Amino acid sequence: MSQGRGFTLVEVLVALAIVSIALLAALRTAGLGTAQSGEHRARLLAGWVGENRLAEHRARGDWLPTGITRGTELQGGSEFSWREEVIASPNPSFRQIDVLVFSGPEEDHVLARFTGFSVNPPASSQ
Repeated sequence: MSQGRGFTLVEVLVALAIVSIALLAALRTAGLGTAQSGEHRARLLAGWVGENRLAEHRARGDWLPTGITRGTELQGGSEFSWREEVIASPNPSFRQIDVLVFSGPEEDHVLARFTGFSVNPPASSQ
């Protein structure tokens, strides 16, 4: 009597179960990578918005009043809202500018945060 060579139905089902579990894990990992890519892009663009706000003040030489200012800016086809908090420092010639950038009009998810300083140069005496 010769015995047939091959796999039993149980062995085939176990192998299929192992392969399906591995494929589901790979699919989940790929999905998480895609989601993280979108978040990374949003944070990158929000960082540019924050840097632009500080660079604009620096380029103008603004001496900003203390308080909070809000606005929106379009960057990379997405709209971001920002909030600037200007705070007086112990040195009256400096003011701290905190820029927070959000993904939408609600200020519940901060994508980027930057801090800069504004300088009020002394009046030149001639």
